[in-house]
Amino acid sequence: MSAPIVQGWCPGAHRPMMSGDGLVVRVRPRLARLEAAQMLGLCELADRFGNGTIDLTNRANLQLRGVAEADHQPLLEELAALNLLDAEPGIEVRRNILVTPLYQSGDLTARLTQELIDRLGELPSLPAKFGFAIDTGPNRLLVGDSADIRLETGPDGLILRADGAETGRRVTEKIAIDHLIALAEWFADHHTPEARRMARVVASQDLPSECQGSAPGDVGALPEPGIVELGAFYGAAFGQLPARGLAGLIETCGASALRVTPWRLFLMEGGAAIPAPAFVTDGTDPLMTTDACPGAPLCPQAQVETHDIARALASRIPGHLHVSGCAKGCARMRPADVTLVGHDGRFDLVKQGRAGDEPNLRGLSPETLMTMDFS
Repeated sequence: MSAPIVQGWCPGAHRPMMSGDGLVVRVRPRLARLEAAQMLGLCELADRFGNGTIDLTNRANLQLRGVAEADHQPLLEELAALNLLDAEPGIEVRRNILVTPLYQSGDLTARLTQELIDRLGELPSLPAKFGFAIDTGPNRLLVGDSADIRLETGPDGLILRADGAETGRRVTEKIAIDHLIALAEWFADHHTPEARRMARVVASQDLPSECQGSAPGDVGALPEPGIVELGAFYGAAFGQLPARGLAGLIETCGASALRVTPWRLFLMEGGAAIPAPAFVTDGTDPLMTTDACPGAPLCPQAQVETHDIARALASRIPGHLHVSGCAKGCARMRPADVTLVGHDGRFDLVKQGRAGDEPNLRGLSPETLMTMDFS
Protein backbone atom coordinates (compact mmCIF):
# COMPACT_ATOMS: atom_id res chain seq x y z
CA MET A 1 0.00 0.00 0.00
CA SER A 2 1.43 3.38 -1.00
CA ALA A 3 2.00 6.12 1.55
CA PRO A 4 -0.92 8.52 2.14
CA ILE A 5 -0.95 11.66 0.05
CA VAL A 6 -0.54 14.88 2.05
CA GLN A 7 -2.55 17.47 0.16
CA GLY A 8 -0.92 20.52 1.75
CA TRP A 9 -4.20 22.39 1.70
CA CYS A 10 -7.63 22.20 3.32
CA PRO A 11 -10.96 22.16 1.53
CA GLY A 12 -12.94 25.36 1.36
CA ALA A 13 -16.30 26.37 0.00
CA HIS A 14 -14.99 27.68 -3.31
CA ARG A 15 -12.34 24.96 -3.51
CA PRO A 16 -13.84 21.70 -2.21
CA MET A 17 -11.89 18.44 -1.88
CA MET A 18 -13.02 15.15 -3.39
CA SER A 19 -13.42 12.35 -0.88
CA GLY A 20 -14.75 8.82 -1.00
CA ASP A 21 -18.39 9.91 -0.75
CA GLY A 22 -18.25 13.09 -2.81
CA LEU A 23 -17.05 16.65 -2.30
CA VAL A 24 -16.06 18.02 1.11
CA VAL A 25 -17.19 21.66 1.32
CA ARG A 26 -15.84 23.66 4.26
CA VAL A 27 -17.55 26.63 5.89
CA ARG A 28 -15.42 28.94 8.04
CA PRO A 29 -17.63 30.65 10.66
CA ARG A 30 -16.74 34.29 11.26
CA LEU A 31 -15.73 34.90 14.89
CA ALA A 32 -16.37 31.15 15.41
CA ARG A 33 -20.11 31.90 15.43
CA LEU A 34 -23.25 31.30 13.39
CA GLU A 35 -26.63 32.80 14.15
CA ALA A 36 -29.31 30.22 14.85
CA ALA A 37 -30.97 30.91 11.48
CA GLN A 38 -27.66 30.39 9.67
CA MET A 39 -27.04 27.12 11.49
CA LEU A 40 -30.55 25.86 10.79
CA GLY A 41 -30.02 26.74 7.15
CA LEU A 42 -26.72 24.86 7.11
CA CYS A 43 -28.42 21.81 8.63
CA GLU A 44 -31.00 21.90 5.85
CA LEU A 45 -28.24 22.15 3.22
CA ALA A 46 -26.40 19.19 4.77
CA ASP A 47 -29.56 17.12 4.34
CA ARG A 48 -30.35 18.41 0.85
CA PHE A 49 -26.88 18.42 -0.71
CA GLY A 50 -24.73 16.30 1.62
CA ASN A 51 -24.86 13.10 3.63
CA GLY A 52 -26.90 14.56 6.49
CA THR A 53 -23.95 15.08 8.82
CA ILE A 54 -21.88 18.23 9.45
CA ASP A 55 -18.25 17.79 10.49
CA LEU A 56 -16.82 20.00 13.24
CA THR A 57 -13.09 20.05 12.46
CA ASN A 58 -10.06 20.47 14.71
CA ARG A 59 -9.63 23.91 13.12
CA ALA A 60 -13.11 24.91 14.34
CA ASN A 61 -14.63 24.85 10.88
CA LEU A 62 -17.77 23.12 9.63
CA GLN A 63 -17.84 20.74 6.68
CA LEU A 64 -20.54 19.30 4.50
CA ARG A 65 -19.60 15.90 3.05
CA GLY A 66 -20.99 13.80 0.23
CA VAL A 67 -21.81 16.73 -2.06
CA ALA A 68 -22.21 15.81 -5.73
CA GLU A 69 -20.07 17.78 -8.16
CA ALA A 70 -23.18 18.94 -10.01
CA ASP A 71 -24.55 20.35 -6.76
CA HIS A 72 -21.49 22.41 -5.86
CA GLN A 73 -22.55 25.63 -7.55
CA PRO A 74 -26.15 25.51 -6.26
CA LEU A 75 -24.74 24.87 -2.78
CA LEU A 76 -22.45 27.92 -3.07
CA GLU A 77 -25.47 30.06 -3.97
CA GLU A 78 -27.33 28.81 -0.89
CA LEU A 79 -24.31 29.43 1.36
CA ALA A 80 -24.02 32.97 -0.01
CA ALA A 81 -27.69 33.57 0.76
CA LEU A 82 -26.98 32.56 4.37
CA ASN A 83 -23.99 34.97 4.46
CA LEU A 84 -21.64 32.03 5.04
CA LEU A 85 -19.46 32.59 2.01
CA ASP A 86 -16.71 35.06 1.14
CA ALA A 87 -17.38 36.50 -2.29
CA GLU A 88 -13.64 36.53 -2.97
CA PRO A 89 -12.12 33.01 -2.89
CA GLY A 90 -8.71 34.47 -2.10
CA ILE A 91 -10.04 35.95 1.14
CA GLU A 92 -11.77 32.74 2.14
CA VAL A 93 -8.56 30.69 2.03
CA ARG A 94 -6.80 33.25 4.27
CA ARG A 95 -9.55 33.20 6.90
CA ASN A 96 -7.95 30.48 9.02
CA ILE A 97 -8.62 32.06 12.41
CA LEU A 98 -9.13 30.21 15.68
CA VAL A 99 -11.04 32.24 18.27
CA THR A 100 -11.25 31.48 21.97
CA PRO A 101 -14.97 30.75 22.33
CA LEU A 102 -15.94 32.45 25.60
CA TYR A 103 -15.63 36.02 24.38
CA GLN A 104 -18.32 38.62 24.94
CA SER A 105 -19.79 40.62 22.08
CA GLY A 106 -17.60 43.64 21.38
CA ASP A 107 -14.78 42.69 23.77
CA LEU A 108 -11.05 42.60 22.96
CA THR A 109 -11.21 39.15 21.37
CA ALA A 110 -14.13 40.14 19.17
CA ARG A 111 -12.52 43.45 18.16
CA LEU A 112 -9.14 41.91 17.28
CA THR A 113 -10.75 39.10 15.31
CA GLN A 114 -12.95 41.46 13.34
CA GLU A 115 -10.01 43.74 12.52
CA LEU A 116 -7.99 40.75 11.31
CA ILE A 117 -10.90 39.62 9.12
CA ASP A 118 -11.23 43.12 7.70
CA ARG A 119 -7.49 43.25 6.87
CA LEU A 120 -6.92 39.76 5.46
CA GLY A 121 -6.30 41.30 2.07
CA GLU A 122 -3.13 42.96 3.45
CA LEU A 123 -1.48 39.63 4.22
CA PRO A 124 1.33 38.37 1.98
CA SER A 125 1.08 35.11 0.07
CA LEU A 126 1.12 32.33 2.69
CA PRO A 127 0.92 28.51 2.62
CA ALA A 128 -2.63 27.20 2.52
CA LYS A 129 -2.69 25.84 6.09
CA PHE A 130 -1.14 28.94 7.68
CA GLY A 131 -3.42 30.19 10.42
CA PHE A 132 -3.94 32.53 13.36
CA ALA A 133 -5.21 32.21 16.93
CA ILE A 134 -6.93 34.98 18.84
CA ASP A 135 -6.49 33.57 22.34
CA THR A 136 -7.11 36.68 24.39
CA GLY A 137 -9.39 35.51 27.18
CA PRO A 138 -8.43 35.52 30.87
CA ASN A 139 -6.44 32.30 30.29
CA ARG A 140 -5.02 30.83 27.10
CA LEU A 141 -7.09 27.95 25.73
CA LEU A 142 -5.77 27.44 22.18
CA VAL A 143 -2.13 26.59 22.93
CA GLY A 144 -2.54 22.98 21.78
CA ASP A 145 -4.34 23.86 18.57
CA SER A 146 -2.95 24.57 15.13
CA ALA A 147 -1.95 28.20 14.51
CA ASP A 148 1.16 29.96 13.23
CA ILE A 149 0.74 33.43 14.72
CA ARG A 150 -0.92 33.89 18.09
CA LEU A 151 -2.37 36.89 19.87
CA GLU A 152 -2.49 35.99 23.56
CA THR A 153 -2.87 37.56 26.95
CA GLY A 154 0.14 37.73 29.23
CA PRO A 155 0.98 39.08 32.69
CA ASP A 156 1.81 42.45 31.13
CA GLY A 157 -1.04 42.61 28.62
CA LEU A 158 -1.42 41.62 25.00
CA ILE A 159 1.29 39.41 23.42
CA LEU A 160 1.95 38.67 19.74
CA ARG A 161 3.78 35.33 19.54
CA ALA A 162 5.15 33.26 16.68
CA ASP A 163 4.19 29.61 17.09
CA GLY A 164 7.24 27.68 18.30
CA ALA A 165 8.69 30.66 20.18
CA GLU A 166 8.51 30.67 23.97
CA THR A 167 8.00 34.41 24.21
CA GLY A 168 6.41 37.09 22.09
CA ARG A 169 6.15 40.80 21.55
CA ARG A 170 4.20 43.09 23.85
CA VAL A 171 1.64 45.01 21.78
CA THR A 172 -1.37 47.21 22.33
CA GLU A 173 -4.71 46.66 20.67
CA LYS A 174 -4.10 49.63 18.38
CA ILE A 175 -0.96 48.14 16.81
CA ALA A 176 -1.61 44.41 17.28
CA ILE A 177 -2.83 43.61 13.77
CA ASP A 178 -0.17 45.84 12.18
CA HIS A 179 2.51 43.75 13.87
CA LEU A 180 0.69 40.51 13.11
CA ILE A 181 0.82 41.38 9.41
CA ALA A 182 4.50 42.31 9.74
CA LEU A 183 5.25 38.93 11.37
CA ALA A 184 3.39 37.18 8.54
CA GLU A 185 5.57 39.09 6.07
CA TRP A 186 8.71 37.94 7.93
CA PHE A 187 7.48 34.36 7.64
CA ALA A 188 6.71 34.79 3.92
CA ASP A 189 10.31 35.92 3.39
CA HIS A 190 11.86 33.04 5.34
CA HIS A 191 9.79 29.89 4.85
CA THR A 192 10.83 27.14 2.44
CA PRO A 193 8.95 24.31 0.68
CA GLU A 194 10.16 22.01 3.47
CA ALA A 195 9.21 24.41 6.28
CA ARG A 196 5.74 25.75 5.60
CA ARG A 197 4.62 26.26 9.21
CA MET A 198 5.85 28.92 11.60
CA ALA A 199 7.15 26.51 14.27
CA ARG A 200 9.46 24.81 11.77
CA VAL A 201 10.79 28.14 10.52
CA VAL A 202 11.35 29.36 14.09
CA ALA A 203 13.28 26.17 14.83
CA SER A 204 15.73 26.89 12.00
CA GLN A 205 15.82 30.69 11.80
CA ASP A 206 16.38 33.46 14.32
CA LEU A 207 13.28 35.51 14.96
CA PRO A 208 13.81 39.28 15.04
CA SER A 209 14.67 40.27 18.60
CA GLU A 210 11.71 42.64 18.78
CA CYS A 211 9.37 39.64 18.30
CA GLN A 212 10.52 38.05 21.55
CA GLY A 213 10.91 38.82 25.22
CA SER A 214 7.41 38.91 26.75
CA ALA A 215 6.03 35.72 28.30
CA PRO A 216 2.44 34.68 27.58
CA GLY A 217 -0.01 34.05 30.38
CA ASP A 218 -1.36 30.97 32.09
CA VAL A 219 -3.04 28.11 30.26
CA GLY A 220 -6.63 27.49 31.33
CA ALA A 221 -8.66 24.29 31.54
CA LEU A 222 -10.70 23.51 28.45
CA PRO A 223 -14.48 23.66 28.83
CA GLU A 224 -16.58 20.52 29.12
CA PRO A 225 -20.18 19.75 28.23
CA GLY A 226 -22.50 21.67 30.51
CA ILE A 227 -23.71 25.12 31.49
CA VAL A 228 -21.48 28.21 31.29
CA GLU A 229 -22.30 31.91 31.53
CA LEU A 230 -22.91 32.22 27.78
CA GLY A 231 -25.07 29.12 27.37
CA ALA A 232 -24.45 25.39 27.21
CA PHE A 233 -21.62 23.32 25.74
CA TYR A 234 -22.34 20.03 23.99
CA GLY A 235 -19.86 17.46 22.73
CA ALA A 236 -19.74 15.97 19.24
CA ALA A 237 -18.36 12.44 19.09
CA PHE A 238 -15.62 12.33 16.43
CA GLY A 239 -16.61 15.88 15.53
CA GLN A 240 -19.83 14.73 13.85
CA LEU A 241 -23.01 16.81 14.04
CA PRO A 242 -26.08 14.95 12.73
CA ALA A 243 -27.92 17.73 10.91
CA ARG A 244 -31.43 16.82 12.00
CA GLY A 245 -30.38 16.24 15.58
CA LEU A 246 -28.58 19.58 15.65
CA ALA A 247 -31.54 21.43 14.17
CA GLY A 248 -33.80 19.89 16.80
CA LEU A 249 -31.40 20.86 19.57
CA ILE A 250 -31.17 24.47 18.37
CA GLU A 251 -34.94 24.82 18.28
CA THR A 252 -35.53 23.04 21.60
CA CYS A 253 -32.80 24.53 23.80
CA GLY A 254 -33.59 28.11 22.78
CA ALA A 255 -30.12 29.04 21.49
CA SER A 256 -29.67 32.30 19.61
CA ALA A 257 -26.39 31.22 18.00
CA LEU A 258 -23.86 28.40 17.85
CA ARG A 259 -20.15 28.83 18.55
CA VAL A 260 -17.59 26.31 17.33
CA THR A 261 -14.37 25.14 18.98
CA PRO A 262 -11.45 22.94 17.85
CA TRP A 263 -12.18 20.46 20.69
CA ARG A 264 -15.24 18.59 19.37
CA LEU A 265 -17.35 20.93 21.50
CA PHE A 266 -19.89 23.51 20.44
CA LEU A 267 -21.55 26.22 22.50
CA MET A 268 -25.27 26.86 22.22
CA GLU A 269 -25.21 30.59 22.92
CA GLY A 270 -28.09 31.51 25.22
CA GLY A 271 -29.26 27.89 25.18
CA ALA A 272 -30.18 25.55 28.01
CA ALA A 273 -28.53 22.23 28.83
CA ILE A 274 -31.12 19.61 27.87
CA PRO A 275 -31.03 15.90 27.03
CA ALA A 276 -29.54 15.46 23.57
CA PRO A 277 -29.12 11.82 22.52
CA ALA A 278 -27.21 12.76 19.36
CA PHE A 279 -24.52 14.60 21.35
CA VAL A 280 -22.30 14.22 24.40
CA THR A 281 -23.65 15.90 27.53
CA ASP A 282 -21.37 14.30 30.14
CA GLY A 283 -17.80 15.54 30.43
CA THR A 284 -16.66 12.13 31.71
CA ASP A 285 -17.87 10.32 28.58
CA PRO A 286 -14.82 8.53 27.10
CA LEU A 287 -15.85 9.69 23.64
CA MET A 288 -14.60 13.14 24.65
CA THR A 289 -11.05 11.74 24.88
CA THR A 290 -11.37 9.75 21.64
CA ASP A 291 -10.44 11.04 18.19
CA ALA A 292 -11.20 9.28 14.92
CA CYS A 293 -11.08 10.43 11.31
CA PRO A 294 -13.94 9.58 8.88
CA GLY A 295 -12.08 6.40 7.86
CA ALA A 296 -12.97 4.03 5.02
CA PRO A 297 -14.89 4.24 2.80
CA LEU A 298 -15.51 7.96 3.30
CA CYS A 299 -11.84 8.88 2.85
CA PRO A 300 -10.08 7.30 -0.17
CA GLN A 301 -6.76 7.21 1.72
CA ALA A 302 -8.12 5.43 4.78
CA GLN A 303 -7.21 1.76 4.97
CA VAL A 304 -9.66 0.80 7.74
CA GLU A 305 -13.04 1.72 9.14
CA THR A 306 -12.46 3.85 12.22
CA HIS A 307 -15.62 4.82 14.10
CA ASP A 308 -16.88 1.40 15.16
CA ILE A 309 -13.54 0.34 16.64
CA ALA A 310 -13.12 3.75 18.31
CA ARG A 311 -16.51 3.47 20.00
CA ALA A 312 -15.80 -0.10 21.06
CA LEU A 313 -12.43 0.77 22.60
CA ALA A 314 -13.14 4.23 24.02
CA SER A 315 -14.07 3.08 27.51
CA ARG A 316 -11.13 0.65 27.67
CA ILE A 317 -8.33 3.14 27.00
CA PRO A 318 -6.84 5.00 29.98
CA GLY A 319 -6.27 8.44 28.53
CA HIS A 320 -6.60 9.64 24.95
CA LEU A 321 -7.36 7.27 22.07
CA HIS A 322 -6.74 8.20 18.43
CA VAL A 323 -7.95 5.93 15.62
CA SER A 324 -6.56 7.03 12.25
CA GLY A 325 -7.44 5.52 8.90
CA CYS A 326 -3.91 6.14 7.62
CA ALA A 327 -0.57 7.53 8.78
CA LYS A 328 -1.57 11.17 8.12
CA GLY A 329 -3.41 11.41 11.44
CA CYS A 330 -5.82 14.14 10.32
CA ALA A 331 -8.11 13.85 13.35
CA ARG A 332 -5.38 14.52 15.93
CA MET A 333 -1.98 16.11 15.40
CA ARG A 334 -0.91 15.85 19.06
CA PRO A 335 0.32 12.61 20.65
CA ALA A 336 -2.23 10.29 22.20
CA ASP A 337 -1.83 7.64 24.89
CA VAL A 338 -2.90 5.04 22.33
CA THR A 339 -2.91 5.63 18.58
CA LEU A 340 -4.22 3.01 16.14
CA VAL A 341 -3.21 3.50 12.51
CA GLY A 342 -4.88 1.72 9.61
CA HIS A 343 -2.58 -0.31 7.38
CA ASP A 344 -3.79 -2.83 4.77
CA GLY A 345 -7.03 -3.51 6.62
CA ARG A 346 -5.38 -3.94 10.02
CA PHE A 347 -4.04 -1.63 12.71
CA ASP A 348 -0.58 -0.58 13.84
CA LEU A 349 -0.32 0.46 17.49
CA VAL A 350 1.61 3.54 18.63
CA LYS A 351 1.91 4.24 22.35
CA GLN A 352 2.38 7.83 23.55
CA GLY A 353 2.78 9.13 20.00
CA ARG A 354 1.26 10.30 16.73
CA ALA A 355 -0.11 8.44 13.74
CA GLY A 356 3.09 8.92 11.75
CA ASP A 357 5.38 7.61 14.50
CA GLU A 358 7.09 4.22 14.52
CA PRO A 359 4.57 1.61 15.76
CA ASN A 360 5.12 -0.51 18.85
CA LEU A 361 3.06 -3.32 17.29
CA ARG A 362 1.94 -3.95 13.70
CA GLY A 363 -0.81 -5.81 11.88
CA LEU A 364 -3.36 -6.09 14.68
CA SER A 365 -6.87 -7.23 13.79
CA PRO A 366 -9.97 -5.65 15.37
CA GLU A 367 -10.56 -8.92 17.19
CA THR A 368 -7.08 -8.82 18.69
CA LEU A 369 -7.54 -5.20 19.78
CA MET A 370 -10.73 -6.09 21.61
CA THR A 371 -8.84 -8.60 23.79
CA MET A 372 -5.80 -6.43 24.57
CA ASP A 373 -5.00 -4.85 27.91
CA PHE A 374 -4.11 -1.17 27.28
CA SER A 375 -3.43 -0.24 30.90
